[in-house]
Amino acid sequence: MTTHDDNRRPTMNPSRTATDGMRAAKTWPASGRSIWTAALVDLVIALGFVLAGRGTHDGPALVGDPQGFAESAWPFVVAAAVGWLVTRAWRWPLSPVRAGVGIWAATVVVGMSLRAVSGQGTALPFVIVAPLTLAALLIGWRVVARRFLAARPPDP
Repeated sequence: MTTHDDNRRPTMNPSRTATDGMRAAKTWPASGRSIWTAALVDLVIALGFVLAGRGTHDGPALVGDPQGFAESAWPFVVAAAVGWLVTRAWRWPLSPVRAGVGIWAATVVVGMSLRAVSGQGTALPFVIVAPLTLAALLIGWRVVARRFLAARPPDP
């Protein structure tokens, strides 16, 4: 049975409230809006990661070579989708641990594997920098979002 805490957010456990900070989102049912927003943010991060890399190494990343951009992006987009499926991220889309770590791990491992299988580069510096950058982005935005949501005033 769903109850409401002091801040009028539905919870499955009335002993937890929105002031529980990081634990609070585990008890709130994820809304369709938060799921789609999280998926879109992850997609933008994957595409932005590729855009930044191509811009740094290949010159005009998107405008000059949209096909090259798509060829570089697909392994990471597919890998992020695999991460969403494996972690069932739609259940806790803002959780840095339950969703973020798994999506990050899949994006790195599956993305690098798909790059290697498709004949794209997996140079050692890239294999070192990519996991660090993707961890900061895919996990980091969830940490920031959770802190922001935990600190916001209750709905009237």
